[in-house]
Amino acid sequence: MAYKILLVDDEPDILEIISYSLESAGYKIYKANNGLEAIKIAKKIIPDLIIMDLMMPHMNGIDACDAIRKSDNLNDVIITFLSARGEDFSKIAGFEAGADDYITKPIKPKVLLSKVKALLRRKSSEQDQTIIQINDLIIDRSKYSVNLKGIELNLPRKEFELLYLLVSSPNTVFTREKILDVVWGSDVIVGDRTIDVHIRKIREKIGASSFKTIKGVGYKFVS
Repeated sequence: MAYKILLVDDEPDILEIISYSLESAGYKIYKANNGLEAIKIAKKIIPDLIIMDLMMPHMNGIDACDAIRKSDNLNDVIITFLSARGEDFSKIAGFEAGADDYITKPIKPKVLLSKVKALLRRKSSEQDQTIIQINDLIIDRSKYSVNLKGIELNLPRKEFELLYLLVSSPNTVFTREKILDVVWGSDVIVGDRTIDVHIRKIREKIGASSFKTIKGVGYKFVS
């Protein structure tokens, strides 16, 4: 089944050029002229990828991205901005609104197609990693469930996210900075003590020997 891509731009010529290129590559294309229309269409079709302009009438891309991210069934949709505005503050605003990437116009169709393929490969990879099983431990991200030796464990969301991160790459050391960024996000300020407390609780539930502290660096899951 072809990936569904929603193109959002108030310039008809750009929509036509991009849609022709992507349709020729086998993607199913939908179009919107502004942020409000994009939200309505996204909720209806649940696209795999949204390519959106920043400055548009009725609702700009930043507000539309923020609204889409707040919709439960659109959390996993990949969103990239495609904008002529290349200033750092525009890019920062885009990422803070929940965008996965930011592409600056003008861009050649072949280069954009390459970007699209890379973004969709990442989505496919993430879907393949929905369920992780290591020995007697099974983690299902889609259900936020953890099963250890046939027993279902109830982990709060942050404990689950931290456990999933560590288990997703066994024997890899995750720095405190990486853990904070992935689990809590850059917009939330928490201290190192917060990570330590969550690790302690996870150890109590999963087993202390499975998690190793790398002093002054971070933590890793030992398989």
